[in-house]
Amino acid sequence: MSRFAILLGGDLVATPRLAAQLAGTRVIAADSGIRHAEPLGLRPELWTGDFDSVPDEWRAHHSAIPVEAFPPEKDMTDGEIAVEAALARGADEIVLVGAFGGARADHAFLHLTAAIRLAENGIGCLLTSGHEEGTPFLPGSRGFDYPSGTLFSVLAFSDLTDLTLRGAKWPLTDRFVPFGSSLTLSNEVAGQLDVSLGSGRALLVAHILPVSRQ
Repeated sequence: MSRFAILLGGDLVATPRLAAQLAGTRVIAADSGIRHAEPLGLRPELWTGDFDSVPDEWRAHHSAIPVEAFPPEKDMTDGEIAVEAALARGADEIVLVGAFGGARADHAFLHLTAAIRLAENGIGCLLTSGHEEGTPFLPGSRGFDYPSGTLFSVLAFSDLTDLTLRGAKWPLTDRFVPFGSSLTLSNEVAGQLDVSLGSGRALLVAHILPVSRQ
């Protein structure tokens, strides 16, 4: 397997769990995502984007990293350009680092949909901020290693059929979940979390640290 980490411009907290997830990955930085490289102890093999969010001193500080620059008037985000660069280098698994938060909610939302598209094309994908993780979920079954008490939600990107949640405080069995429903928000892991889906597109978002309910 060829696993790549894409450094994006969103929020990030360096944690031991994240360090383990990034061990042995190849790294590509997208524009301002370069700021995450040193806190994570990573050296990107490529730095790409239009560099409109990069101060001159960053360019000087990271001058040893190969650069692929694009004009600001382009039809792809810097993150998508970085993902395409990883795929061109043979990536079959991608970690989107800094995929949540940041100054642009539209970019964060795009990362969620891009992850689902990658999964549909057979590319494993994890989105992370260190304290929050997202995993695309398509028809089939999958187990998760989150400890009991972990808050999680299943975000539906279409109608979901036959959704089953086992090892959850509020389990479901073969449940239909219409697109836009809040039924699957704010659940908790209670044992070994296993999820299965009959049809549809979804993203499981887990909060690694305790957070308050809203």
